[in-house]
Amino acid sequence: MTTTATERDRLTVLRAAWLYDGTSSTLTADPTVVLDGATIVAVDAGTGAPDGVHRLDGATVVDLAGATLLPGLIDTHVHLAFDESEDPVGNLARRDDAAALVAMAAAARRAARGGVTTVRDLGDRGYLSLALRAAASSDSSLPTIVAAGPPITTPGGHCHYLGGAATGVDGIRAAVRAHAEAGVDVIKIMASGGNLTPGSRPELAQFGPDDLRAAVEEAHRHSLPITAHAHGTQAVADAVAAGVDGLEHVTFMTAHGVDPPPDELVATIADRRIMLGITRGVAPVPGATMPPAIAARLPALIANARRLYESGAPITVGTDAGIGLLKPPDVLRWAVGQLTEIGATPAQALRAVTSHAAAVCRLGHRKGRLTPGYDADILAVDGNPLTDPAALHRIRAVYVRGHRVTDVGTPSLPHPATGSDPAIR
Repeated sequence: MTTTATERDRLTVLRAAWLYDGTSSTLTADPTVVLDGATIVAVDAGTGAPDGVHRLDGATVVDLAGATLLPGLIDTHVHLAFDESEDPVGNLARRDDAAALVAMAAAARRAARGGVTTVRDLGDRGYLSLALRAAASSDSSLPTIVAAGPPITTPGGHCHYLGGAATGVDGIRAAVRAHAEAGVDVIKIMASGGNLTPGSRPELAQFGPDDLRAAVEEAHRHSLPITAHAHGTQAVADAVAAGVDGLEHVTFMTAHGVDPPPDELVATIADRRIMLGITRGVAPVPGATMPPAIAARLPALIANARRLYESGAPITVGTDAGIGLLKPPDVLRWAVGQLTEIGATPAQALRAVTSHAAAVCRLGHRKGRLTPGYDADILAVDGNPLTDPAALHRIRAVYVRGHRVTDVGTPSLPHPATGSDPAIR
């Protein structure tokens, strides 16, 4: 089908057995979804033309018999610059910017082939994710990219090698301004240390309350949301007091274990509707295992995530894709089933990676739902993901902004005994 002859030639009609719209708790039978280029123009049930679409002559009809259609998945925490290897930091250091950008594009395409049609990159080097975001506007093999640029951190602090180090209130304000001027979509600040940086300790706070408050004020002055990487209780509490919009990881990790979250702090997070990026998702990679320190903490980490979820705090899933062998670019598919470990139903888990994730990315007006006027980001799978999350691995088709992605695969399903680790970085 050509796409230049007439407007009608741009129409693509998808027909399937079932549809999950991104917000419901049930499936719609016999859906018909009409795409006009990159936009969904009609959705209906039954075999006739949807309301408002009276002429389908010349349209391309795609029969996905037996499949379920759902919105493309949205990962709110990835690192496209890291290569899911045993040494992602060292490998990035060995690449110049041109080589790193090529590798990032390859990772982004792998995410799309696995049904992840939007990613929020929360830490790159030298604003490379912004260059990739621009490329995606004309390359439909790439997912939509929401970009933070280099995370703001302390000199020698967590991920300092990405180039976002700043000190003092004035220095932090200047760093946020520089990010805004570069055109980022979100500010990421490292309120605590992390596990991916030698010498950094995740249980320790990196910035004081005044520093975090300055970052929040400057971000909001530029109409940007700000999310804080925070593990230890003090870092979480300081970030909450500073007024951040989101928290990543939120583990309450200590030097040798995990503390339970303080009730008052949990209540404050829930009351203020601070968005929590709970780190889930691990793919079944032969021969790869989670770090022993994380494995030992896993039951407590899951218990803390469940406590936060049960508090009513808004939660989405950020996988940290790229930081290790268990974190391929499309690891979000495994995270959906693993989110049920903290108490989410399958429908709630799907909403967390579709409509809720779209809102976190400030794209809720056009992504995360299958409804007229929204972007044509669509995942088609065999099976019912509301009762069988493993259906997300049985991919029939992926559409990114109306373009059908090639070479989508159906990898081996994870073994039922495969655990889910936060793989905290």
